[in-house]
Amino acid sequence: MPIHASSHRGTWLGLLAVILWSAVPPLIRLLSENFGPIGGAALMYSVSAALLAAVLGWPRLRDFPPRYLLLGGGLFACYEIALALALGFAQNRMQAIELGIVNYLWPCFTVLMAVAFNGQRAGPLLLPGLCLSLLGVAWIMSGGALSPAGILRNALQNPLSYSLALAGALLWAAYCTFTKRLSQGKNGIAPFFALTALALWLQYGLSRESLAMPALSSIAILLLAAVVMAAGYAAWNIAIAEGNMMLLVAASYSTPVLSSALASAILSTALSFAFWQGAAMVAAGSLLCWRSTRPARAA
Repeated sequence: MPIHASSHRGTWLGLLAVILWSAVPPLIRLLSENFGPIGGAALMYSVSAALLAAVLGWPRLRDFPPRYLLLGGGLFACYEIALALALGFAQNRMQAIELGIVNYLWPCFTVLMAVAFNGQRAGPLLLPGLCLSLLGVAWIMSGGALSPAGILRNALQNPLSYSLALAGALLWAAYCTFTKRLSQGKNGIAPFFALTALALWLQYGLSRESLAMPALSSIAILLLAAVVMAAGYAAWNIAIAEGNMMLLVAASYSTPVLSSALASAILSTALSFAFWQGAAMVAAGSLLCWRSTRPARAA
């Protein structure tokens, strides 16, 4: 395949991955409504792990750096579990969409951790970008009023889910910051999915949830969610090797808005103008944080 054709393919696959990942949060919410928060997540990651192993192959774990397997696998599993349970334990669909936006603080946190731990240089746009993203979350949680009392009241309605969503953003930022240099070019995504599924099944066994015989519609949702999740990671795996990463990184910062639009459609939930304003703030703030790390262009 010619180099330019390979690059175009990689870029298109990367854009597809961004779209697929944007659809994951509302699909996780649907799964929790059909199978329970823990059982639904465990089923999805089990099927996704099998699909990834079939498409990407199961690697020889002895060839992987042990620190990458332990730290990378642990951070990945903890993040995925935190996000899935935050969405699953949401009191309603509107709250689940809000929690998805809280999770999208991870790009800003990633830049902050890269500056703090990896020696990444950042320009003056970093602080405004972080503040804008946090303002976007606060704007959504207060209904556009920016009332501290309103934000606190909203969070206290479901402190577990909001804490999990925020913890997930921090965990994914840590995963992005620390595991790249530990991986030595290895891709452990299939084993990491299997680890996530195993941890969820252990948690399911300790919970009071019970899986009933699912309807065909529930099975269809499970398969769709698993395929979307696995296809997103498989497509991105090719994209990072072949695609235009500058374009893909910039496009990925539209995810808060795109995911909100897909969630509104999939979950049949109308979103207020204040919500869209907040989602746009989170996306713009993340883009500013990323831009702060780019070298200045020569005059």
